[in-house]
Amino acid sequence: MRITFLGIGLMGFPMARRLCEAGHSVRVWNRSIAKAQRLLPFGATVCASAPEAVQDAEYVVTMLDNGPVVGQVLFDAGTASAMQPGALVVDMSSIKPAEARDHAQRLLAMGLRHLDAPVSGGTIGAEQGTLAIMAGGNLQDFEAARELLTVLGRPTLVGPHGCGQLAKLANQMIVGITIGAVAEALLLCEKGGADMAQVKAAITGGFADSRILQVHGQRMVERDFTARARLTVQLKDMRNALGTASELGFDAPITAALEQLYADGVAHGDADLDQSALFVELARRNTMQ
Repeated sequence: MRITFLGIGLMGFPMARRLCEAGHSVRVWNRSIAKAQRLLPFGATVCASAPEAVQDAEYVVTMLDNGPVVGQVLFDAGTASAMQPGALVVDMSSIKPAEARDHAQRLLAMGLRHLDAPVSGGTIGAEQGTLAIMAGGNLQDFEAARELLTVLGRPTLVGPHGCGQLAKLANQMIVGITIGAVAEALLLCEKGGADMAQVKAAITGGFADSRILQVHGQRMVERDFTARARLTVQLKDMRNALGTASELGFDAPITAALEQLYADGVAHGDADLDQSALFVELARRNTMQ
């Protein structure tokens, strides 16, 4: 397949690398060209601009920071206008459902196709090709993109345009809330004199066990908050969830409470740490740093 990949960051690099290793023709672009050049040894073609990169592409995958950036790259920079008729844009960025629907409508009006297909699984899932992929769009386009998506993980069509992003918000609500629960519980145990690592081991396999406990809980035990997914990204997702809830007239008090905690962590200087560094904010509140 002729694939263009736009956005070669923490997630984009291993995803684009997997597409190269699967034998596809991959052209890549990133605002910082040095990040894109890391893919040269894997056979990718590095392009100087996004419009140049998408020429002749059958599939254009975007993995960008947020909705406004996706819109700027696709429309303001002239990237969509440079695509061949019928090209399929697979937006794997995490953006607002309303933004995804708007992008889909604009692309369809230009004779292009669109799927919103955000992912979950972090850099580990991106490297291993085990990402959970939540797709929104029509069945025909989903089936057309299935081979590409399967290289990256496990794709599921969850509804029409925007619903992939809605599912990702649900995922991020659960992730963000559960990180808070694990951090608070482990800190309580440490405050009371228990060994956090042993507490984690003791509850493994019980009803409280989860991937969050195993992965993020271990980071908390080790105090290893090197960014895999930044605290600021989790905060963005929580705010997108609250914005969408407001649009739908839905009250989300648990998400609102955790959004405030993540915002406090960012305000106190933890913006570039891993999302599990909510632990740091909760420790700070309890004078346990």
